[in-house]
Amino acid sequence: MARKKAQVDTKPAAKKPPNQKRLSSAERSALFARREAAKVLRTILQGDARRRAVGSIKSLVYSPSVRNKRATYALVCQTLKYIPIIKDVFHTANVLSSKWKRQEELMYIILYDILFGQEALLAGEAEKFLLQKKDVLQAALAKLLVRKKVKHVSDLMTSYKISDIPKPRYARVNTLKMDVESALLEFKKQYEVRQDAMVPDLLIFPPRTDLHDHPLVKSGSVFLQGKASSMVAVALWPKPRWEVIDACAAPGNKTVHLAALMKGNGKIIACELNKERIKRLKDTVRLAGATNVKVKHEDFLNMSPEDPAYSKVQAILLDPSCSGSGTVVDRLDHLLPSYTAESDVNRLEKLAAFQKKALEHALSFPAVERIVYSTCSINQVENEDVIKSVLPLASSYDFELTTIFPQWPRRGHPVFDGSQHLLRTDLIEDKEGFFIALFVRKGMSPSPKNTRDVGNTLRALQRRKKRRINSFFLLRTLGLFLPS
Repeated sequence: MARKKAQVDTKPAAKKPPNQKRLSSAERSALFARREAAKVLRTILQGDARRRAVGSIKSLVYSPSVRNKRATYALVCQTLKYIPIIKDVFHTANVLSSKWKRQEELMYIILYDILFGQEALLAGEAEKFLLQKKDVLQAALAKLLVRKKVKHVSDLMTSYKISDIPKPRYARVNTLKMDVESALLEFKKQYEVRQDAMVPDLLIFPPRTDLHDHPLVKSGSVFLQGKASSMVAVALWPKPRWEVIDACAAPGNKTVHLAALMKGNGKIIACELNKERIKRLKDTVRLAGATNVKVKHEDFLNMSPEDPAYSKVQAILLDPSCSGSGTVVDRLDHLLPSYTAESDVNRLEKLAAFQKKALEHALSFPAVERIVYSTCSINQVENEDVIKSVLPLASSYDFELTTIFPQWPRRGHPVFDGSQHLLRTDLIEDKEGFFIALFVRKGMSPSPKNTRDVGNTLRALQRRKKRRINSFFLLRTLGLFLPS
């Protein structure tokens, strides 16, 4: 029986669906950056709507979970600048289905790129959807220009522009991990850098110097921290082996600065009520190697001064929630929907009431010798008015205002006798608006006479440490060191 010939399939091979275009590395990077930016933007806008910000734009973007930090930060900032226009364009064009409205933050960012950014790098399903609607969106923008009676988009942006005045980049050396001289030597290999004259562990770089990916920053040996923020812990000046409370600690830069000033000795109780900010605080403490910090998820106002656990607390740093009006250049708060050119009086009054209550609570701890009250606000109601309101209580506890950084030229508004002890930084002159007040219990722990004394103290301690190390090796070389 003859074998059947093997059947051969003569049908033409089924055509494979055409391969999707492979994304270039630049397109892929831009795609991920837009999605990361959308997540950050959602957190910002939701926090703004609730008036409970989880963090500044920078703190959210530069968290460990965001990979493409530089591109994400640029996208978030630029989208916020244009967001009033973007919302108007979407409203006029009416192109978003319910599916895409659920991803409105991503839509905002993609539309920014279509109208004002990098359309050439747009890839992805959401991007493709909006690109198909490009003509309608551009027509909506044109209608907006006509309605506002302007010719150019730049004319629409007048009230949304941030200052173009360059601000130096500051970085604080974490002396728990390295000394200032070593950090200077390392940075000078690549950057123009100098040491600040007032805050001895602070370094100054030219504006727009990007240090976020520097190994010293990633390792926690150096923290990116503004000058005014760095002045707060120095103003408190806690001694090693003290017990200290940081009452509103997150994100933790001031907390770990306190730990460095205390040389890792003593105890710092870092309080934070906001559950979402606790993780950031713990990450900062871990990165800094601040082993003397104990993070406490608790409302500072609920910590009883009569509790034996706090009977030895000698210093309190109180940097409470505030309007953030002094950091609008960095935080871009003036771009948020809740921001108005005229202050929200009700909101400021509520903030001031909380700030006063927290400061009165700090003054009631029996063993406390020093209290620093600070805000990143330029509003008198959150600053001088709060201090003035607690002066009778402070006096009853034997506290008095003490001058900090006496060579600093900008002092408190002269609204009460003693305001010359207060310190302000100016939003124009210093590129940020901060306020610092120091209460010292009479007869206790005088402040350093000036910041030169602070610097001399730190440098003397560093020299003493080096001498001990050098003496150890000399004795060992001479055979005079006997192991115990």
